[in-house]
Amino acid sequence: MTTPITVFQVATGNVGSEMITRIQARTDLKLVGVHCYSPDKIGRDVGELVGIGPVGVTATGSVEEIIAAKPDVLTFHGVFPDEDLYVDVLEAGIDVVTTADWITGWHRDKNHPHRSGRPVSEVLAEACQRGGSTFYGTGMNPGVNQILGVACSADVADIENVTTLESVDVSCHHSKDTWIEVGYGLPVDDPSIPSRLEKYTRVFADSVLMMADCFGLELDEVRFDYELGACTKDVDLGWYTLPKGSVGGSFIKYQGMVDGVPRVETHLEWQMTPHTDPSWDIKGCYITQIKGDPCIYNKHMIFPKPGVDLSHPDSFASIGMTVTGMPALNAIASVVAAPPGLLTSADLPLRGFAGRFRL
Repeated sequence: MTTPITVFQVATGNVGSEMITRIQARTDLKLVGVHCYSPDKIGRDVGELVGIGPVGVTATGSVEEIIAAKPDVLTFHGVFPDEDLYVDVLEAGIDVVTTADWITGWHRDKNHPHRSGRPVSEVLAEACQRGGSTFYGTGMNPGVNQILGVACSADVADIENVTTLESVDVSCHHSKDTWIEVGYGLPVDDPSIPSRLEKYTRVFADSVLMMADCFGLELDEVRFDYELGACTKDVDLGWYTLPKGSVGGSFIKYQGMVDGVPRVETHLEWQMTPHTDPSWDIKGCYITQIKGDPCIYNKHMIFPKPGVDLSHPDSFASIGMTVTGMPALNAIASVVAAPPGLLTSADLPLRGFAGRFRL
């Protein structure tokens, strides 16, 4: 493309702030607007909001202003989806790429039906058809982690099981709302935790279904299992406090079953603090394990660029926000080129997962 794709972004939180910085370094993308929900941000230069100095784009607060800007694509980096906004934007012919709780739509349909009572995926698909627009959800995990699981199977003749694992310290993800929703900081024996943990991580079942779709495998069900780690002492993270006896870590499994046998799985080892019982051997990476002929073990490790001072908490957090948001930015060109409708990662061409050289 010789003309940059115009981008209107939603949100300036953890991921959103990082993506504004990243877009400024791109020649193939042009930021034309940013939608904010906080009244105190509206009217301010978004570069100043995210700490990089003026960029000449002023934060706005209405859907009408998004539509009036006529961007090619809307990128959404809020913590939770705004489905009414999605519908308005899609009907206006603007594509949407989101990192908020969407991979296939199955989870949203099951746990968070549209306020009309209809499945969200049905509402969005109809909006796409009316506007001739495209909708796509991605991220690092769920998202790229499961794409790696699929790609790693390319040289396997007979697959018995594919498991993708995220084994990470999550204390750098400074989003209280997210962690409260899944029970972190609550007493480990709080009876509400199992249901809320499943409800707000169920998007990982989407990722299992997406992988199974790539493999041509029809699943009987996707099972959920978990184990909680209780803090062995009070833990002050600076941005969140975990009392002794509260949830400070977890091991979660989503297993795609065929005839009672787990065939496609996603596991999550999350540690907010190492001081939990039980605790897990956090490896700080993403791992794909494939049992078959031959067997595959692939470790996806992420490091900062040389010179980054990891002793600064913001630098460490920046890496997590980068790998969460960049799959969305890198997919934009492929989404804009795609036909109208709902896409999953199984629909994108290989170039939809490719980064960009900075020359």
